[in-house]
Amino acid sequence: MSPVFPTVREVLDLVPVRNGAPRLVAGTAGLDRSVRWVHIAEVPDIATLLGGGELVLTTGIGLPGDDAGLREFIGALADVGVSGLAVELGRRYVSGVPRVMAAAAERRGLPLIELRRGTPFVRITEAVHALIVDAQLTELRATEEIHQRFTELSVEGAEPAEVLRQAAELAGCPMVLENLSRQVLAYDPAGENAELLLDGWERHSRQIRPPGRTAYDPDSGWLVTTVGARGQDWGRLLLRWPATESTPPTRLTILIERAASTLALGRLIRRDAEGLERQIHRTLLTALIDHSRPVDEVALRAKALGVVLDRRHLVGVVVRHRADEPAGDAGTPDDEPAPARRGGRRDTDAEGPEAGPARLRDLAEAVSQAVRDAKLTGLTSPLDDQAVGALLALPDPAAEEKALSAFAAALRRVRLDAAPAAPAAPAARPARPLDAPDRPAGRAVASASARPVDAPPRAAIVVAAGSGVGSLREARRSLIEARQVAEAARRDPRDLPCYRLPHVGLAGLLHLLRDEPRLQTFVERELGPLLAYDAQHPREQLLGTLRAYLEQGRNKSAGAAAAHLSRPAFYERLARIGRILDADLDSVDRCLSLHVALLALDAVRTP
Repeated sequence: MSPVFPTVREVLDLVPVRNGAPRLVAGTAGLDRSVRWVHIAEVPDIATLLGGGELVLTTGIGLPGDDAGLREFIGALADVGVSGLAVELGRRYVSGVPRVMAAAAERRGLPLIELRRGTPFVRITEAVHALIVDAQLTELRATEEIHQRFTELSVEGAEPAEVLRQAAELAGCPMVLENLSRQVLAYDPAGENAELLLDGWERHSRQIRPPGRTAYDPDSGWLVTTVGARGQDWGRLLLRWPATESTPPTRLTILIERAASTLALGRLIRRDAEGLERQIHRTLLTALIDHSRPVDEVALRAKALGVVLDRRHLVGVVVRHRADEPAGDAGTPDDEPAPARRGGRRDTDAEGPEAGPARLRDLAEAVSQAVRDAKLTGLTSPLDDQAVGALLALPDPAAEEKALSAFAAALRRVRLDAAPAAPAAPAARPARPLDAPDRPAGRAVASASARPVDAPPRAAIVVAAGSGVGSLREARRSLIEARQVAEAARRDPRDLPCYRLPHVGLAGLLHLLRDEPRLQTFVERELGPLLAYDAQHPREQLLGTLRAYLEQGRNKSAGAAAAHLSRPAFYERLARIGRILDADLDSVDRCLSLHVALLALDAVRTP
């Protein structure tokens, strides 16, 4: 019951009740029950007329005279949920209520009060009802302010941080907005220590599981509501209400629900406001790639959007996730929480047919925001189900490298800001300037286990740029090149801020040629017998043994360790591979050919 109603304990402190010299004889455990109303009764079957939450006043004149009747009377009141029973002494009971009545009330936890001096019951009812009405008026005024405040925030399209700030101010309690992976998106500590509030948040949040869409969890002391709209929930809003202070008042439930609605509406407004513009961006980029519209028309429509493409140096950029699926097996990114990836809203309960589009939409929003943050102009839009493209319009070719570096850095910041607060991780290595020389690539394919233990994981996304062009008619070439580089860079073991064509190397080249029949024929000629053998002997998988040997630079001891085999077993497998392929595995040229074939096989198998 809402704290807008006084408790039995508070009623006992009222002046008219104190004038009656009250004494609690049973039911101490129920003193914090809320009193919804006061009811005067002198008949034993009053319970049938009550709805629960009443404080019953009686002189006891009409109560049963036998012990069984008194037990039944107390039991009926407890069953209906009354808050307490006050008996005025002097008419039926002189020195005190019967022991059987007190014992029955104690067993049921029902507060039983003796009024040892005569007191007009009307004074008690007036005092209690006035208290209730005043509290309800206060609650109503607070509710009106809540509605007014959040209506203004909705109209203004306030950012989540501002919504939480004002909600925390109205509530006087800390508030946290999290996504479905229990990662913090925004918070307001309401004057408390923010570090203590968020310390170990994910673990703590997963223990807060109240039933229903909006509910209070007394064990943790958090009032929780789900945030979302149009059937797509994307987070939770939590308000801390100390469990020692009973359940939160109704106004706080209204407040948190209005705040959640404002957050959900703001998200929709921001998306819908950009909806038409984003559609036009996609139409124009698609037109450039597919030649579906004249270039002059594309330039004119882009200019109407504020994006001037004429007489500009144009650079195609493509951003995509390394893994196709929202829950892919790519390494955990350093800019996203491990429990679940960016798309799908990350929890098992959020996976489904909407996960992929949601992830792509989020990536498109991040790319658009990064273009704005880097103070660049251009068209941005999803190109397909996996990639987001951008055509950057620069004043001159000399600004190309600086612009790409600014865009890559802004995109990383945007995605880090969108990712929830998490425990501090080891410092990431600084981004290498785009014009810096490449680090040695080492072996063409690097095993995940080859990464040093203390090295940060690769980012979840790949940023690739095509060659800059001087006219809109050539923009298609830059965009297509950027898309191909992005595809090829997905398997690159490095973590470059922005990939260009020279960065993709042999593995990238093979990836670009993966649909070429001659490359597929080369793979079958080099590895076909071994692939056929593995198909017939699935428990052996000699292809993995060959891969370990070649990736370790033909060092047999290192290869055995990488394959988790003893050296004799590894040597025996290599000998078997040599017989199957009719190849000398000590020959540098033959091993080079086999290694290229392995890289090509990986490229062919990569979607």
